Amino acid sequence: MSIAAIGVPGRSFVRPSALPGFGITFGFAITYLSLIVLIPLAALVWRASGLGFGGIWRVATDPRVVAALDTSFGTSALAALTNAFFGAIVAWVLTRYRFPGRRLLDATVDLPFALPTAVAGIALATLYAPTGWIGALFARWDIKLAYTPTGIFIALVFIGLPFVVRTVQPVLQDLDREIEEASATLGASRWQTVTRVVLPPLVPAILTGVGLAFARAVGEYGSVIFIAGNMPFRSEIAPLLIVTRLEDFDYAGASAIAVIMLAISFVILLAINLLQAFLQRRLGHA
Repeated sequence: MSIAAIGVPGRSFVRPSALPGFGITFGFAITYLSLIVLIPLAALVWRASGLGFGGIWRVATDPRVVAALDTSFGTSALAALTNAFFGAIVAWVLTRYRFPGRRLLDATVDLPFALPTAVAGIALATLYAPTGWIGALFARWDIKLAYTPTGIFIALVFIGLPFVVRTVQPVLQDLDREIEEASATLGASRWQTVTRVVLPPLVPAILTGVGLAFARAVGEYGSVIFIAGNMPFRSEIAPLLIVTRLEDFDYAGASAIAVIMLAISFVILLAINLLQAFLQRRLGHA
């Protein structure tokens, strides 16, 4: 058992740590991550490497693959940014106000986590189809929601909202309301209080939620295929294209698309994490 030293004026003593030493915990963490994450990803890259760099490049530049990647990453980014705004508002309402049904609304936020993705996709397609309750309202003006990229966007907003809400809520709960009151007392307008007092501490949490929502949206399959329409070059997502390649027994091609998605996602998430760390450092020095 590891021990942590505690210094007290005039004497010193040690107490046992709650967890085993660094070597044991670090080894367990690396082993667990290797089995769950690193080894499967390495196997994916190894399978795609059978095509060689030239083969992977041909897959990456295939017009249908490019269109599917553009649809997946473009709609995922747009949905994540949308959730950043509305998710922060939902978190604010749940944290700062007390009203009848608040606990029920708070529990409803987690439904996309618990609901099977296929069930969510069927429900969304039923609502937003031209004959659905919501889709019929837009159909009067020849606006089609389901079976278009707009349908993909709706599904990705649905599954990504809880990530932003649940990352922003704890920060809002810890945010001292006296700071807002002091800002108002000193003559700041509501807009100045929001942008200069409330928003800066929330930005790192919002970025975390955006990153999680984006990562979930990029790989989403079940809730999208029922509402997307799945038309090549228009509403076909990259995960569906991977499944199509697997059904054609093109395992190397499917792996290549997955590796391309993995590389792009890693770069984007790394950029978000670096931006988050930069903002946290600035807040720490402020």
